[in-house]
Amino acid sequence: MRKPEQPHARVPPGDTFWLRWQLCRSLFALAGEDRFPPPRIHPLAPELHRSSRTGRCLSRRALNWEFFQCLRVLVISLCHVPIYLQVLPMGSLELWVPEQLTFSLWDYGVFGLMLLISTGIGLFHGLAKGGQKTSEDFFTGGRRMSALPVGLSLSASFMSAIQVLGVPAEAYRYGAKFLWMCLGQLLNTLLTAGLFLPVFYRLGLTSTYEYLERRFSRSVRLCGTMQYVVATTLYTGIVIYAPALILNQVTGLDIWASLLSTGIICTFYTTIGGMKAVIWTDVFQVFVMLSGFIAIIIRGALLVGGAGRVLAIAANGSRINFGDFNPDPRSRYTVWTFVLGGTLVWLSMYGVNQAQVQRYVACRTEGEARGALLVNQVGLFCIVSSAVACGLVMFALYKDCDPLLAGYISAPDQYMPYLVLDIFETFPGVPGLFLACAYSGTLSTASTSINAMAAVTVEDIIKPKLPALSPRRLTLISKGLSLIYGTLCITVAALASLLGGGVLQGSFTVMGVISGPLLGAFLLGMFLPLCSTAGVLGGLAAGFALSFWVAVGGTMYPPSAATMGVLPASGTLCPLYNRTAGGNRTILLGPLPPRQDPPAPPRPPILGDFYAISYLYYGALGTLTTVVVGVLLSSLTGPAKRTQLPPGVLWWDITKQTSSVSPVGTKSPGEEPLGKAEAPQVLPARLDGADNRPWGPPEPGTATDRLLQETHV
Repeated sequence: MRKPEQPHARVPPGDTFWLRWQLCRSLFALAGEDRFPPPRIHPLAPELHRSSRTGRCLSRRALNWEFFQCLRVLVISLCHVPIYLQVLPMGSLELWVPEQLTFSLWDYGVFGLMLLISTGIGLFHGLAKGGQKTSEDFFTGGRRMSALPVGLSLSASFMSAIQVLGVPAEAYRYGAKFLWMCLGQLLNTLLTAGLFLPVFYRLGLTSTYEYLERRFSRSVRLCGTMQYVVATTLYTGIVIYAPALILNQVTGLDIWASLLSTGIICTFYTTIGGMKAVIWTDVFQVFVMLSGFIAIIIRGALLVGGAGRVLAIAANGSRINFGDFNPDPRSRYTVWTFVLGGTLVWLSMYGVNQAQVQRYVACRTEGEARGALLVNQVGLFCIVSSAVACGLVMFALYKDCDPLLAGYISAPDQYMPYLVLDIFETFPGVPGLFLACAYSGTLSTASTSINAMAAVTVEDIIKPKLPALSPRRLTLISKGLSLIYGTLCITVAALASLLGGGVLQGSFTVMGVISGPLLGAFLLGMFLPLCSTAGVLGGLAAGFALSFWVAVGGTMYPPSAATMGVLPASGTLCPLYNRTAGGNRTILLGPLPPRQDPPAPPRPPILGDFYAISYLYYGALGTLTTVVVGVLLSSLTGPAKRTQLPPGVLWWDITKQTSSVSPVGTKSPGEEPLGKAEAPQVLPARLDGADNRPWGPPEPGTATDRLLQETHV
């Protein structure tokens, strides 16, 4: 519950204006200042009377603007903050201490409603029409999903609470150039639709790592599966824990209550409802996230004085900085960082990541799968641009008193919850919308990861070992695995509390270090026929080792703020003292006393700059290392010959043979997935009458395998 508000002085500017002006003029004379600004009322004085705590500070700032400006100049000129003690009228003076902000019962009610709706969606899809009858229904929704919900689910899958809390803070500290991330996402969408979607969709794969076995060997498939499961378990646990920690530090929200509530609810509806429940809850959670962002943008812009005023303040503070083409890889965010590093990071997350591939292969047709990627791009643009706008609004509100410099928060990721509780203090339930917004990102990411880990375990480990299992039994095993992985992620989240700080950076590092080399393995398999099994295994090991080494080095020897390009923040007009006189309390504003930053730890002379590269390059470094080392090792150990490769595993072979197939029904070529249970039952025709030799009897195996063998060129 909020603490009771303290009484504050409400003095109209005209009553004491001339008295304060004369006092300030006399103080200038005592300080030896020759020039004194003419008296004037702050132009926003009649408009800034607000009921929130920030509003009260702005209102007092407007009412006492001309007096406190004089005091501020005096303090700066004399370099002695205690000048306030010499100039203030008689009364009690004490240091200003910010009140503890927290959520109300209304806020918890809104948050609970979001959890209840998510649970209801899971129950509906788990019980409607008899539930899931096969593992195919559980993991891909029977491949009958449409483009719109799948696209929105793709948008929500990697927009976790870490991004909801972190992207506005990054925009606050580094500027609006973070919007260049959308260009990297657009390039990723085009590359995914053109390169990877045709392969996974037309082969009808449930597990992406099944392709690695077809192209190389079972050992490569198991290597990819184990890397993915370990990385996703760690990442999901940190995603669940990080927002709980941040909100606990700012608002006192109980960590274990938030951990258990979100973890148990997410595990429940994922286990009961399967892929359909995950996708439709993601759709609901996307709109919750956008609603939270929009409410913050509107309220903050109104407090500042409109969108134009926000942009003007951001421009004056160097936050409108789209033209940063600095080629230095140590700079955290530049155009090149987003276009090169960002594109490969998103490609590793969307092009070959099991969690995302499993969604777009759930679409009815390949055309709808491409449409889902387009919807995903629109959704990502809306979410990222809204988050960046929140960061600019935040800067406009705190341009004179940065909460981190003032000590109100202890880490940049706490900016957003502090802002929400500050500007919505008198709006019960609205901070709860932000709480639901943050945890919607957590639920969408966690449910996606749990379902994907269960899918790869069934397809890559259980089915090959127990091929005679009935569909019903496989469905039960799939649900049991979802329950196990959900419990495991909650356990990892609990263990993450032992890490102390750094959990946010750890979450990005885990996915970048693992996903980058795996992307390199798929590129080697699809586009380089000479790559052998030994080459791809060596490349995976080298890519993982190098990216892991650089990530650990960057954590141990973090670059300086100047190297990363952190923009300056101000603390020139912060609340410093409470003056009590006759039952009224007035907050006095002024510059923060200078603080001494701790000395930076010594850095290695040569490797220090290498460790300082932007985290967006971690994945790109792993991908390129895997490809280069894989090609070199394959050449040294004997490159694979084209004639020795299994049929239908290279990108151009798959696209060529599928284009020559007319599936049964009314779908156009390439529209139906060549799934194991739904492969066309007619023989394909040769292109242009080439190779008219008679067809031999089909080989044993699935319909997909026979089709790929017969159409391999």
